[in-house]
Amino acid sequence: MRVVYHKNFEKKFRKLPAKVKERFYGRLALFYKNKHAKTLNNHSVDTAYPGVRSINITGDYRALFYDVGETVTFLTIGTHTELY
Repeated sequence: MRVVYHKNFEKKFRKLPAKVKERFYGRLALFYKNKHAKTLNNHSVDTAYPGVRSINITGDYRALFYDVGETVTFLTIGTHTELY
């Protein structure tokens, strides 16, 4: 699997608190092992973003991505309120 970051994701990620960044890297490691692990709560957000999925980073932070073949592109990251 190849992971790519959209420029919008990178911009928002730089502004996140250090603890959220650390948690993202931990979740990303789990995502590499099993992208449907229960802890990630990987689910579709088709209503708000057609073709896009979400994983939980913390209780409130989510990362949105889409998956095409072997490439996963992370589009954005933020709190539930910011994204929806």
